[in-house]
This record gives sequence, structure tokens and C-alpha cells, in this order.
Amino acid sequence: MSKEVFLPFNPRTVSAAGPRDSLSVWPRAAGTVLAGSALVAVCAHLALPLYFTPVPLSMAPFAVLLLGLVLSPRLAAATLFAYLAEGAIGLPVFSPGPIATGGLAHLVGPTGGYLVAYPFAAALVSLLRRRGGRGFTAALIAAATGDLTILAGGALWLAVIAHSAAQQVFALAVLPFLPGDALKIALAAALSIAHQRLRRRAG
Repeated sequence: MSKEVFLPFNPRTVSAAGPRDSLSVWPRAAGTVLAGSALVAVCAHLALPLYFTPVPLSMAPFAVLLLGLVLSPRLAAATLFAYLAEGAIGLPVFSPGPIATGGLAHLVGPTGGYLVAYPFAAALVSLLRRRGGRGFTAALIAAATGDLTILAGGALWLAVIAHSAAQQVFALAVLPFLPGDALKIALAAALSIAHQRLRRRAG
């Protein structure tokens, strides 16, 4: 069983585990995926619509970055793919928008690029976090890179469906979110450090 998937902060535990221990890890991983996707869903509904863009201000990117910082790359990606699957089948997990859509229609709407970028951003954040060290600065850099990945995905998709120039897309899909995203990056990094310290004390 892949040691980085289930116990990202204590890989030696899994490597030393026997078959029975490995079986007990699966329910824990499934619970992590469900809890993580629920966190993203809750944060997605903490949203503020903006009159000048179809993309709302949402706390969902914060949840994506936080999950990337505290989970392994595979588990982080799996959690966000599960979130997208939940939305695709019609569960109310996506941020409300100006147009009442749900399911797959939401994934091809104005915010579809951001959503599809979530699993890749979370996995990238996790990879960078593990290669860059455990400090706050490393967490900030990893989270900022993941956030830029989400913004890039959203901007590219909005440019495709709106047939807009790059300057207009930047003004609609990137620029309004930079100040808030800076706060989300800092908060996610700080919470990941707190989570890391709690795990060390508990371990």
C-alpha cells in the first residue's frame, strides 16, 4: 500500500504495517476523502457574488489549499476529484452562481475552469510542501503556487467560453480575487503549521 497516500506525516507507520493494518487504513482514507470534500463544499457556500463578473468570491480555494498542505498528493487529489464527482451528480456542493445550474452543467459554466483545476492544484501544493520543507515560508510558497494554478485554470476556461481578450479575462477572472486569495494563502499556511504541530504532540 502506498505509504504517502494514507499517512502523509508518518510514512514509516505504513511501511511497517502488516496486511491487517493496511486493511484498516482504507476506511480512514475514505473518511478523509469524505470529510475533505465536505469541507470544500461548506467553504464553497461561503461565497459573495460580484456584479461585474460571473465568478463569485468563495472560500473554496482556501479549503483546496489547506487540504493540499495537510494531505499527501494522492489523497489530496482524490478528495478534490470526489468533490467534483459529488457536484457532477447533482449534490449541492458548488458555489451558487448568477445562473441556477447544477451537476455537469456547472462544470462547463463560467467557474468550470477553477473547479477542474482543484485536484491538480491540491496535488501540486502537496508535492511542493513535501519538497520545500515544513516551515511557514515553504507552506506559503506551495499554497501560492496552487492558488495561481486555480486562477490560471479559471482564466483559461473563461477565455474559451467568453471569447474574450486576455486583458478582459484577467480583469474578470484573476484581478478581483488576488487580495482575498492572499489572505486565504496565509490562513491555509498558518493552519497547516498548527496541524503539523498538533500531530507532533499527539505522536
